[in-house]
Amino acid sequence: MKALIYLILSTLFISSCQTRIPTEKAETLYFGGTILTMEDQAPQTEAVVIKNGKILFAGKKSEADHYTDSHTKMIDLKGNVLLPGFIDVHSHLTSRAGMMQAVDLFPEPYGTVNSIPELQNTLKNFIKDHKISNSQSVIGNGYDDAIMKEHRHPTKEELDAVSKTNPIIVIHTSGHASVANTAMLQLLGISDSSKDPDGGHYGRDKKTGKLTGKLEENASFLALLALTEKMNKEIADPQTLALKNLMKAQDEWLSYGQTTICDGRTMGESVHLLEKAASEHLFKADIVYFPDYEYFKKDLNTFKPKYMKYNNHLKLGGFKFSDDGSPQGKTAWLTQPYLVPPEGQSADYKGFPIFTDEVLYDDLKTLFQNNITAQLHVNGDAAIDQALRVIKRLKDEKIYRPELRATLIHVQNSRPDHIQKIKDLGLIPSYFSTHAYLWGDWHYSSVFGPERASFISPAHSALQAGIIFTIHHDAPVTPPDLITAVYAAVNRKTRSGMILGPNERISPLEALKAITINAAYQLQEEKTKGSIKAGKLADLVILDKNPLTIDPEQIRSIVVLETIKEGVSVYKRK
Repeated sequence: MKALIYLILSTLFISSCQTRIPTEKAETLYFGGTILTMEDQAPQTEAVVIKNGKILFAGKKSEADHYTDSHTKMIDLKGNVLLPGFIDVHSHLTSRAGMMQAVDLFPEPYGTVNSIPELQNTLKNFIKDHKISNSQSVIGNGYDDAIMKEHRHPTKEELDAVSKTNPIIVIHTSGHASVANTAMLQLLGISDSSKDPDGGHYGRDKKTGKLTGKLEENASFLALLALTEKMNKEIADPQTLALKNLMKAQDEWLSYGQTTICDGRTMGESVHLLEKAASEHLFKADIVYFPDYEYFKKDLNTFKPKYMKYNNHLKLGGFKFSDDGSPQGKTAWLTQPYLVPPEGQSADYKGFPIFTDEVLYDDLKTLFQNNITAQLHVNGDAAIDQALRVIKRLKDEKIYRPELRATLIHVQNSRPDHIQKIKDLGLIPSYFSTHAYLWGDWHYSSVFGPERASFISPAHSALQAGIIFTIHHDAPVTPPDLITAVYAAVNRKTRSGMILGPNERISPLEALKAITINAAYQLQEEKTKGSIKAGKLADLVILDKNPLTIDPEQIRSIVVLETIKEGVSVYKRK
């Protein structure tokens, strides 16, 4: 009899433990839609409970209800889809802010400038409509020779036809080249006798040696930095304007569902701009910045205390190295020639490096010895080879450790033999998958040719090798649009409708992981971000359609309805 009573009491005790009502009460409870967690053990759930900016519970609705009281805000998703907030692992927030006043020269599908005459007319109309004075500088951004019908860069003379008195510079969509008119070259002190800067080139006519107006790599970056300094002197309060534009840029990222934003090559005064915005508590999202190492290496010791520590939503995530240029702009460094060389170049043209092996080795050695990670921009296979070669040397010398999670950015012209080397070194490839959609036809017919083009952004090969990889959008090269990046990784369909490298397609779930849980891992934040799990930050995004069940070719039609940062709505679609 005593045994029976003991059994009954034990059963009652266990039952009471299982139904114990939590003492903590939720501020917010989400339910009534599809909730994708990015957690393999529980990929979907019925409800999410939020308190103090964190996820208190994720599980069955009946259990979530125990966390509620009269003060809990109950949010019915009404069939929409809740996911972890998207994480931007590589883009250029401050560059986008600096381009807010630039003339929009993007072609389809994001713009309307599809030819050089349209570019000229757009600039002329801007000067007229904005009543630009005769000597005022004009910056255009986003022209794309890969999509414009002439398939070439504009010339100095074509920009002179817009204005001989206004200094004009137009920036290539890749950000790795620009073209200036005669007045702009004169303003910047660039003449036919100017020598190429290290890691950059001035375009010249092969017959005459005179400048064509084209500026590549560091020639373009240095010109734009000098121009920015000159233009800031003409503004009464440049910092206030810069902060205003930075907030506009942040709002763009938020409207695309991103709760963590990257500034992937912070240069010049932009570091101070970010710190100023943080000190004034202006950031709604988390901002992770990677200063250009060559620009700031003398200041390394001042940066070290800030590494991997958020201060008012701002964190130093490491340093950036730009090892080569752009494939669509044909400045990336290849081992084999471009299929069609750019104008003015010979048939054996392969692009060019920015660093020698020894410079890259010395710089990375210093950084890794200080236990700081790096993002390395490598587009061409020769640049990828160099990065792998140098990091292997550092790993063999026990200076590089995979725990640092160094990242190869873009990795466009990757080769099959790179995959195992990347895995062995413990590196993270971050693919700019949108290339397959926007520039796939160009890569196929002009840049790489069919075989090399079919292996760009090889996410499936990385997945098969067990490599953690991410996906990025590289804004402002494209808008901060990770949904299109997911679409491109899943479909690999070019704008003409060709499937470019069908074997490198990945599932929608793997593509979503690349912009959530994998992205958090890359930024060393996987314990607090990237999935819907109790204890993590309540960084969330609400979509109108389920990326896992919609026709994969319709993924680009998915709309961000709301972005939530630490439980607070920071963007809501009207």
